[in-house]
Amino acid sequence: MHATAFMLAGAVAGALGLTLWPQDRKLPDLPQMVRLDPQPFQHRLDGDWRQAGRSTDAPVQMTQLLAPVEIMETPVSTGQWLDCVAAGACLPPGGATDRPDLPVTGISWLDAVAYAGWLSERTGQTWRLPSDAEWAFAAAEMFRDDALGVEADPDNPAVLWLAEYAADAARSRDLDREIRPVGSLNVNSKGIRDLGGAVWEWTSTCLRRVDLDAAGRIRRQDETCGIYIVEGLHRAAVADFVRDPKSGGCSVGVPPANLGFRLVREVEG
Repeated sequence: MHATAFMLAGAVAGALGLTLWPQDRKLPDLPQMVRLDPQPFQHRLDGDWRQAGRSTDAPVQMTQLLAPVEIMETPVSTGQWLDCVAAGACLPPGGATDRPDLPVTGISWLDAVAYAGWLSERTGQTWRLPSDAEWAFAAAEMFRDDALGVEADPDNPAVLWLAEYAADAARSRDLDREIRPVGSLNVNSKGIRDLGGAVWEWTSTCLRRVDLDAAGRIRRQDETCGIYIVEGLHRAAVADFVRDPKSGGCSVGVPPANLGFRLVREVEG
């Protein structure tokens, strides 16, 4: 924050009885950041898509980020989360471990938003959850396409049911529930680490439900903000207050093993 802006903000905060983070105070520990510059990429859209009342794969669309952002190279760690807890801005995590080198888990969407708000206040920068498209772009070749690859057949609905069963069975076999220290799982072509392992990550994208007509045109589209897309081994949709998805709250596929997050930082200028 520039000195003049900081002084002005300090005057406003003083009038409101608030306290700003001192400029000479040590800033919170943060992961390394990776810059994402907009460029077109093929992206399968998020959401629950239906045609004639039956599930169907979302379309693939050429997509591009609206502006450059920086994304955390690794998910937020337990140690980084506990800094926010110590400041009184975050609740203790719901995960089973307090090892500071492990990614924080047991985090609801509301918890993650609270952390982003705290970090924004402390740094004078804009931190937020990534959108589904931003997360997918960052994941690059490690993004898991959640298409079933079959069309709904009104004369034989078992085709779709069997495809869904096969997809869920494959996800269950691939599920890795071991939580590893941040930065140690994998790395993709963009230098982003720990994708698609035991920890699913919240996004800012609300669940949308899309109804198509027989020709594939959108008849109706609704958003449910209160249920958000999480990314990991596959996409899922989870209610914003859920910290432990194994107890329920997942509306797509196999429930995520653990809920954590990473943030993006908006690029100034």
